[in-house]
Parts: sequence; structure tokens; C-alpha cells
Amino acid sequence: MADVGTVMWKEWKEILMGRGLRGGLLNLLILAGVFGVFLPLQFGRTLVESPLTLLIWAWVPPFLVISVVADAFAGERERHTLETMLASRLPDSAVLLGKIAAAVSYGWGISMACLGLGLISVNLADRRPGLLMYPLNVAAGIVVLTFLTASITAALGVLLSLRAATVRQVQQTMSLAWMGLTFGLGYGVRWLAGLLPRAWQGQAMNWLLGLAEAAGLGGILFIVSLLLMSALAAVLVIGMRRFRRGRLVFI
Repeated sequence: MADVGTVMWKEWKEILMGRGLRGGLLNLLILAGVFGVFLPLQFGRTLVESPLTLLIWAWVPPFLVISVVADAFAGERERHTLETMLASRLPDSAVLLGKIAAAVSYGWGISMACLGLGLISVNLADRRPGLLMYPLNVAAGIVVLTFLTASITAALGVLLSLRAATVRQVQQTMSLAWMGLTFGLGYGVRWLAGLLPRAWQGQAMNWLLGLAEAAGLGGILFIVSLLLMSALAAVLVIGMRRFRRGRLVFI
């Protein structure tokens, strides 16, 4: 764990100091302003009262993680510092997990800060009496889903960065994949629904709504979290098997 912490500290210094301390802090302030003030004010009370806020916040960490995780190994390769890092005494698992943990802490940490800042912004902008708060199950779901989406994105990004020659290549691949997944799910469901006869579409929708009502929000979150954790475990296993110091230098 000490070695993982060492790699995390190194990565965090590069994230904050990459454009200078002032530039790194300015970037954090811009992110806080966009996701913690501007977007919450656009949604208003809906951001707090609707369960759909789970989907909104689950989208934020991958966006943040993609911006830094591409630098994990591809950035070291571009700066010609990869050989120095690989020659250190740090074990393979510490290097890999440290880089993943740094990206997760960046994306998830900023998301949690923006979550609290957004709640304050909505309460200050709302003129109605009473304090707006997330329901307990929704708040717990946001914390868990944001952590899992950040972790999967970071693990996939590090896995791609292992064999990528440039940072831009990883960022483009990750961005296109995330956009394809986001829009593909939405349009894919509509396309599948369109294949059904009209008489069946209403029955299918009623069946899905009944199933969701029976499972409840907690049950749905549990199933989704279990699927995401399984996917994360699979990506981590693949990453550990593909991480070979000797091969990384000759890419």
C-alpha cells in the first residue's frame, strides 16, 4: 500500500503541476464552476428530487478520468520517463494500481466535491422554504455509482495506455467509446422497441415498469453495482496479466 501511495503522489503532482500549479488549480476551479454551479443551476430542484440524477452524476467521473488517465503510460512514453519509472524498485502491481487509483481519486474526488457544491448552489437559488436534500438511497447510489464508473474508466484507460504510443490516441479512443456507449444505449433501446409490434410495445413497457417497481431503486442499484464490480474485476485481471515491464519499453 505504501508503494501504491508513492505512485499516486507522483501522479497527483503531475496532474497539478503539469501546467504549473496555477494552471492546475485554475483547471480545478473551472471544473467546480461547471459541474458544481452552472449545471446544477440549470437543472434546479430536479437535480435533487428526481432519481434520474443518478444517471447525470454517473456520467461526470468518466469525463474527468479520461482527461488524465491517458497520460498513465502513454504520457510517460512521450516524455521519455517510462524507462526511469520501470527501473525503480516498485513492484508491477503497485505501479499499475497506483496509476489507476490516482485517476479514480481525481475523477471521483472532484465529482464528490461538485456534488456538495451543486447541492449548495441549488439551495441558494431556490426561493421556496425548506432545505433541499438528496434522499438517502439516491445519495448512496450516487456515491457508489460514481466510484464504480470512475474505477472502470480508469482501469480501461490504463489498459489502453499500456500499448498506446501517444496520449491523444488513448483520449480519442476513450472519448469515442464513451460517446458510443452513451448514445448506443439510448438509440439501441429505441431501435429494439421499434422491432416489436405496436401491440407488444405497451405490454413490454408495462412489464419493465412493473419489474422496476417490484425491485425498487435499491434493488436496481444493487444489480447495476454488481454488474459494474464484475466488469471492474475482469478489467483489473486483464491489466495485471498484460503489464510486463520488458514489453512496455519497446512499443
